[in-house]
Amino acid sequence: MKTLLSNILSFITFTVFAGHTIIPEPVFYQEGNEILEIKTFRIIIDDQIPNASIAISLFEEYALKIGLKSSNDGVKIKLVYDRSIQQKEGYKLAVYSDGVKISAKSYSGLFYGFQTLKQLLPPTANEKTSIQYCEISDYPRFEWRGLMMDVSRHFFTVEEVKQYIEKMSEFKFNTFHWHLTDDEGWRVEIKSLPKLTEVGAWRGERKGRFGDNRSAPTNEEPKAYGGYYTQEQIKDVVEFAQKRNVTIVPEIDVPGHSMALLAAYPELSTKKEKIEVSVGHKFAEWFEDGSFKMYTENMLDPTNKAVYKTLDLIYGEVAILFPGEYIHMGGDECYKGYWEESEHVQNFMKKKKMKDMHDLQAYFIDNVQKIIRSKGKKMIGWDEITEGHLNKDAAVMSWQGMKGGIKAAKLGHKVVMSPTTFAYLDYIQGDVSVENSIYASLSLEKSYSFEPVPDSIDERYVMGGQGNLWTEVIPNLPFAYYMTYPRGLSIAETLWSPKEKKDWNNFVSKTIGQFERFEAQNTNICEAVLDPIVKVYKEGDKILCKLTNNVPGTGIFYSIDNTYPVKFGLEYEKPFELPSGDWNLRTQTFLSGKGIGRSLQIHREDLMKRL
Repeated sequence: MKTLLSNILSFITFTVFAGHTIIPEPVFYQEGNEILEIKTFRIIIDDQIPNASIAISLFEEYALKIGLKSSNDGVKIKLVYDRSIQQKEGYKLAVYSDGVKISAKSYSGLFYGFQTLKQLLPPTANEKTSIQYCEISDYPRFEWRGLMMDVSRHFFTVEEVKQYIEKMSEFKFNTFHWHLTDDEGWRVEIKSLPKLTEVGAWRGERKGRFGDNRSAPTNEEPKAYGGYYTQEQIKDVVEFAQKRNVTIVPEIDVPGHSMALLAAYPELSTKKEKIEVSVGHKFAEWFEDGSFKMYTENMLDPTNKAVYKTLDLIYGEVAILFPGEYIHMGGDECYKGYWEESEHVQNFMKKKKMKDMHDLQAYFIDNVQKIIRSKGKKMIGWDEITEGHLNKDAAVMSWQGMKGGIKAAKLGHKVVMSPTTFAYLDYIQGDVSVENSIYASLSLEKSYSFEPVPDSIDERYVMGGQGNLWTEVIPNLPFAYYMTYPRGLSIAETLWSPKEKKDWNNFVSKTIGQFERFEAQNTNICEAVLDPIVKVYKEGDKILCKLTNNVPGTGIFYSIDNTYPVKFGLEYEKPFELPSGDWNLRTQTFLSGKGIGRSLQIHREDLMKRL
């Protein structure tokens, strides 16, 4: 596989763009004509760069992993303090006859210079390790370059979270949004409220997919699945992230998505009924218009003073644990039906002269905002929080397309763009015949077309964007990597590189180069971009099938007569009609006579469902 990937990369690079495979694309890159051979290296330090020893130690750890050692007579890697670099996270890198020079004026700039150097090096070192002469000047387009990881639906250990942060930092992401609470589990220790983890962190164990086929939880069954992070563990993860220039933004999702909280403290709901932590069973009905109905109460009672006392304790301890500017309060998908049915809620609304449930949600958001501000933090939440009367320092994360972010920016709020249409990493990324089915899809090319700044708003209000990894169908770290990458690479380039530097053909050639690096690191990655794209459509009375692929230089072979291997089938030239009968479409992408994508097999009945 390694040889095949190398051949693919060589072909694409030759036919499309000469040069590097650095992701995200640097602001400026100029290649020289010669190469620098590196058998060993030695680092020369400029002590003016803060905490340079940490960045050096991290690079040396990486170098050892790929087989590159340091020695007193090795190639010089010179670190230089350069106050002329304007952006805090900016750096310059040069490879020339005298060695490598990384210039920066801050720790973050130095760290990113090392990340680029790592990508200039081959995935594994040997006696002939070399890198091309080049000059690079680089800095990010956006200040917020994030990935979100949901650890409620499936729990990930401290070590797994660290590994995920480590990988994202290699591609210059600087914000880790940690989704710590939801209906399926409460994952952060709150010492003043011990039941949150004694009860809320654990649930009955189920196998298989979330949804209809999972039986509802019972009080009697053992609570065998779950876990949480102690405050000491969180401090350790925060320190680990800081060394990699990653700020952690914790999310405590309220007032909806609170089933785990209410399992521990049911008195904070309107009905005050004892409930169980969700096991991923069906507890809501979603309708075609986007509305939904909850069968189990999972929202806090916004009229109850005890709710705000509890949240004051929670956000107070969270604020101490996480040194970043923001705390994420969630605020999304809050079902109002139980509020509407509650007599005491209705009386409260009349007393407060509230017109509707939006006013009540706004009341809740206003109170949470005051709590978070009282802890010395700024609030950020999903775009539903625009129902509230937000302070100017509150930020909005837009997930329902871009409209919530546009609304917030026009009101003068900072915005993080994270729309489902470009940034939801749990969506299908390849053909449904070889991927886990889920309700929506997001190809690598579509995610690469993400532009965080709509024409209708002032770009000063857009802090950046992020990709979101919801984990209903992601039970372990290798699959988390598979779903994150390479779409995470496309988001990284969107958020770091200048808009005018983005180029799909260049990006896809670099991405395939990264496949080899992921393979050398034994890290799972999705290669769906190499697969054929199958589209079925109607033209007059005919039902046609169109096969495409977005990798330059590829051809596609197929058969519809139940014969295989595909390479002995037909070469695709134009859309073909689907005949009746009991047959399978078999199709695969080829490059220079070699199959590069997965061989898809789709029965005619399933093709017809795509019409």
